[in-house]
Amino acid sequence: MTTQISAWKDLAKRMRCDILKMTSEANSGHPGGSLSCVEILITLFEHEMRMYDGIEDPRRDRFVFSKGHAVPAQYAYMLDKGILAREEIHSFRQQGSRLQGHPCKGKTPFTDFNPGSLGQGVSAATGMALGYKMKKADQRVYVLIGDGEAGEGIVWEAASAAVHYKLDNLTYIVDMNGVQLDGTTKDIMDLGDLHKRFEAIGFLVDEIDGHNFEELVEAFSHHEDGKPHVILAHTVKGKGVSFMEGNYAWHGKAPNAEQLAMALKEVEEA
Repeated sequence: MTTQISAWKDLAKRMRCDILKMTSEANSGHPGGSLSCVEILITLFEHEMRMYDGIEDPRRDRFVFSKGHAVPAQYAYMLDKGILAREEIHSFRQQGSRLQGHPCKGKTPFTDFNPGSLGQGVSAATGMALGYKMKKADQRVYVLIGDGEAGEGIVWEAASAAVHYKLDNLTYIVDMNGVQLDGTTKDIMDLGDLHKRFEAIGFLVDEIDGHNFEELVEAFSHHEDGKPHVILAHTVKGKGVSFMEGNYAWHGKAPNAEQLAMALKEVEEA
């Protein structure tokens, strides 16, 4: 595991560099929340999800990127793994490209749902998990949510349904970077203690450091029959770039050429 985690840390650096490059070149996108969820996605794709013969295998587990504006992190992973051709990094958010600002099912590989309005992906993932339960299939469903997104009512409607239907094949991961479009989540919509909230309605809850691979691996291993699972992953908005970290201005703002050079230097030398 030590060797594997060392390789994952190197992968995280490469992914962060690609996130910065593609958003800068497009002069568009959401670097802050993309940088915060890198370790979560690596742990999901490299360790937790059962892929069988690859992303096209119908038996594989399912992933819903509910905070879909952070999809540069998923694209960066797929670029690194050769699922996307390296030159496609230049097509991010370009007309006709399959690398749109939100992942597009049927166009972007490894995309099980088209996210858009925040919260909808949570509901879709819950429905997928219910469908697999009804078919007695063994697929698991994972959905990545933003903590700002957790202020949407549809998230809690879906969560209540997940508990009612005992969806122990469903895991929510909340990227708790504490910042959203125009301020902190606490200032915009303070949701209080999410651990107690999810626990009160019947979820199995883990609360961890979302940049710590050991803690992520341990949290994903937890399971309780009849209970949906939520991982509250504390992260840093703009992780790895000092002038972006914790700064809501970088939620949906791309770095210019000078800022890109500074950011890449920080990530590469960390």
